[in-house]
Amino acid sequence: MLDVIDLNLEFHDHLVPETVVYHFNLHMEEGDIIGLVGESGSGKSMTALAIAGLLRRHDMKKTGQILFRGTDLLTCPRNQLRAFQGDDIGIVFQEPMTSLNPVYRIGWQVEESLRIHRPEMSRDMRRDKAMEMLKAVELSEPERIYNSYPHQISGGQRQRVMIAAAMICDPRLLIADEPTTALDVTVQLQIVKLLSRLNREKKTGILFISHDLSLVKRLCERIVVMKDGAVVEEGDCQEIFEHPKEPYTRNLIAAIPRCVKPAEV
Repeated sequence: MLDVIDLNLEFHDHLVPETVVYHFNLHMEEGDIIGLVGESGSGKSMTALAIAGLLRRHDMKKTGQILFRGTDLLTCPRNQLRAFQGDDIGIVFQEPMTSLNPVYRIGWQVEESLRIHRPEMSRDMRRDKAMEMLKAVELSEPERIYNSYPHQISGGQRQRVMIAAAMICDPRLLIADEPTTALDVTVQLQIVKLLSRLNREKKTGILFISHDLSLVKRLCERIVVMKDGAVVEEGDCQEIFEHPKEPYTRNLIAAIPRCVKPAEV
C-alpha cells in the first residue's frame, strides 16, 4: 500500500541548507500498524507531513519517492494528491484544539471530507454519516457534540472528533501524529484502544507517531526508531522491546515510566 523510498527532506530557505530527514524508507501493507518513534526533533512529524502531502512543494527540497498504491505523492499532479487527502489518506494531529476551527460547529468540520470527496451526498446523508462516525469513536452524546463548538467539549472528546473526521471516508491509511499529547493517562489508553478497534474493524493501516513507547507497545506490530532525521533501528515490536540493538533505542525503552513498589519501612 505504502512504500517510502530513500526520502530526504531539506529546507532550502536558509543560508545553509538544513536536511531534516535522511534516507528514510518504509513499507506498509494494508492493515499494518507501524509505530514511528523518537524524541522531539527526530523528524517524525516532518516525515508524516511529507507522506500526507502537507508540505508545500516550494518550501523544501524533497527527493526520493512516496508511493501510495503505486502513485508517487511527491511528483503527482496537485489534483491527484488532493483526491487522496482526506479520502484514502487521513491524518489526526496532536493538538485538536488548534486543528479544529473555533468558529465552526463540530458536525460541519467532521463532514468536510464528505463535501469534498462525496459531492453526491445530500446534507442529510452527510449528517447521518457524521453521526455514525461520532458514535463509532465512542462519543456518548453524539447529538450534543455534533452541534457544539470545539471549546465546548473536552480534550479527549476533541481528539475523538479528529479521529472521526479522519475516518469518515474510510481511508486506507491513517496517520496519527502524537494523537495522545496533553491527554491524561486514562484517556490516552482509551484513544489507543479506539485506534486498535478501528484497525480491526475497517482494516485501516495506521502509522502511529509518538515518543511514548508504552503506548506504541500496546498498539503497534512494528516499530521504526528515528534519531536526528534518520532511521536507527526498525523491526518487530516485541523483538525491539526485548532485544534492542541500538543504545538510543535502549535509552528510549529505559525512559518508560515504571511502577516501583515502595520500600518497606
